[in-house]
Amino acid sequence: MKNKLCEVVIKPSRGGSIRIFSKGADVPFNVCIENLYSTDHCVTLCSKEHRTLLGDYKYKVMLCEHFIAACAICGIDSIDVYLSETEMPIFDGSSKVWVELFKQAGIDGKNNDIYTVSEPIYYLNGKTSMVILPDKENRITYAVNYDHPDLRGKWYTLDNKNLDEIIEARTFGFYKDLAKYQALGFARGVTIDNTVGLKDVGYTTELRSELEPIKHKILDLIGDLYLTGVSPLNLRAQILVKEAGHAVHAKVAQMLKPRLVKL
Repeated sequence: MKNKLCEVVIKPSRGGSIRIFSKGADVPFNVCIENLYSTDHCVTLCSKEHRTLLGDYKYKVMLCEHFIAACAICGIDSIDVYLSETEMPIFDGSSKVWVELFKQAGIDGKNNDIYTVSEPIYYLNGKTSMVILPDKENRITYAVNYDHPDLRGKWYTLDNKNLDEIIEARTFGFYKDLAKYQALGFARGVTIDNTVGLKDVGYTTELRSELEPIKHKILDLIGDLYLTGVSPLNLRAQILVKEAGHAVHAKVAQMLKPRLVKL
C-alpha cells in the first residue's frame, strides 16, 4: 500500500474558530472536543452532522494532534483548513514543520488571553493519572514508565526555555510492534525520519534531544487540550500527567472545558 499525497490549503479567517473542510465535504466542522470521534492510535475528528447510525464517518480527519498543537503553540484560533485526503500529513512526526509554515506565512495577531481553572481537576484510572491545579504560573509535567531502559520511571517538565524541544519531538512506538500495526492498516507512513522506534536497547534513529519520546507526549497533550478552545500554554495551572495517552487527554479536556475561567 503506497502512501497518498495530501494537499493542505490553509486560509486566514475571522470566524473565530479553526475549521476543517475534509475531503469531499462542502460544510466544515470546528476543531473542538465535541467533534472528537476517535483516539485510537491518533486523534480523529468528525462533525456530528457527518455521522450516521451505522457509524460511518466519511468526512473525517485523522492525525490531527500535531497540527492542533502547532496552532496552540502559535496562538492561532481562527483559520480555514482544506484537505484533499482524510489524514493530515505526518511530515517529520512532530509539529516542527507546521510551526515553521505558520511563522513563514505570518501570524495575524496572537491569542494571548490567559485562563485558569475554577477548581482542581482530577482523573485517576489504575496506573494512569492526570491532575490540573490552579496556579500563578504555567507548568506541564509528564511522567512515563515504559518497558525501555531509558524510559522507566522518567519525567519531563515543559517551561519557557525548552518549548522548541517539545515542538520538534517526534512520534514514537515500540519497533517490535510495527509489523503488527501495519498488518492492521496502521502506521503505513512510518519512516526512520518521522518516528522514533524503541528497541530493546536504544532507538532506531538518533534522538533530537534527551527524552524525546516524553517530550512528544507533552506535544500530544498540548494539541489534545487545545480541543477545549484554550491553549494549555495560556493556562495558569500546574498540569501533572502520569502514563496517559490521547484517550485520557480527551477525557480530561471534557472535564476542563466547563471549568475554564478567563483572567
